[in-house]
Amino acid sequence: MSRTALIVGAGIGGLSAAIALRQAGWHVRVFERATSARELGFGLALAPNAVQALRSLGVADAVLSQGFAPTRGELRRIDGTLLKVAHLPPGALGGPFTVALRPALHGALLDAVGSESLELGRAAVSFSATASRVTLTLENGPDAEGDLLVGADGIGSVIRRALHPSEAPPRPCGIVAVRGAVHGAIAHLEGLSAVYYLGPGVESVLIRASETGIYWFLSMAGEVVPPGMTDASAIVARMAPRFDDTFRAITSATSDLRFDTLVDRDPLPVWGRGVVTLLGDAAHPVLPHTGQGAAQAMVDAVELGRVLGADAPVEGALRRYEEDRKRKTAALLKRGRRVARAMRMTNPMGCALRELVIRVMPLTTFTKLWTGISRRAGTDVTTR
Repeated sequence: MSRTALIVGAGIGGLSAAIALRQAGWHVRVFERATSARELGFGLALAPNAVQALRSLGVADAVLSQGFAPTRGELRRIDGTLLKVAHLPPGALGGPFTVALRPALHGALLDAVGSESLELGRAAVSFSATASRVTLTLENGPDAEGDLLVGADGIGSVIRRALHPSEAPPRPCGIVAVRGAVHGAIAHLEGLSAVYYLGPGVESVLIRASETGIYWFLSMAGEVVPPGMTDASAIVARMAPRFDDTFRAITSATSDLRFDTLVDRDPLPVWGRGVVTLLGDAAHPVLPHTGQGAAQAMVDAVELGRVLGADAPVEGALRRYEEDRKRKTAALLKRGRRVARAMRMTNPMGCALRELVIRVMPLTTFTKLWTGISRRAGTDVTTR
């Protein structure tokens, strides 16, 4: 008789965990508080370790066929002054690198999990556990019982809060951001795969994420935006006159926008307890400057499935999973914070030095750094 895993959260991490645990012989139940499991737009970078995780989960072809592999980009000041042209040959980052719109990834994972394993509109409230069983209390409907509980419910995780009730709230990094996705504006990139903008306290990326789609973000040091301004459209309207025609054309064509204050959390000394563990942003939220948020959730899932295969004792397997992933994600968190500090810089001398470093750094140096992050932060990029 197969063991039952209860998974809280039907985002990228929770769905990936469901696939990986099913591959390991588990019966899975995924509980999602939203009444719809489909995610909205925006995009994400799938570094080589993310692609390898997708292959392990059996959904790589479905995702990659809907994404876009960038090959040529430009670095500009926000006024459009060209600073650098970058060519990215296939495999330059140590393996496949793709940018995709989030619904492409989330949709492929949903299809692989299947609706029969999803329970929508079922918000987790708390849990209780014995040495070998766990009971999940839900807001709507009866409690659920299983042999394993995985909290994959994001940075505001109910399961994390139950495990660590005295933990401090998420930590702001001093940056706010607007994200958007738009179809039908590819011509404004004029043959480029991406444009990266850099200015005092400001950075932005416009990047192709499908045959017809562009994903973009605009991040700003908190002091660049008037206090209390959180409306995404108003922020873009305020900032756009500082940018060039390319930025203005693409952002003005975008209606799907989102504002965020960027936060992370300090690493936990212990993730889980007994037959309960955490995964993805519930365990180790990182800043987007790492390009590894979604990747790490999927890598977590693959590792969780690996250690829990072949009737492995649950508690011991979970502690091994946590020790391995805790070390790697803590290092990634530190790297993200360092990059964020550099990117939110407003001091003129510091900004000039930052620009000089980026302009003179060979692309091969950048790709080696990126490849190192991908290898150290998760599954090896070598295809299995």
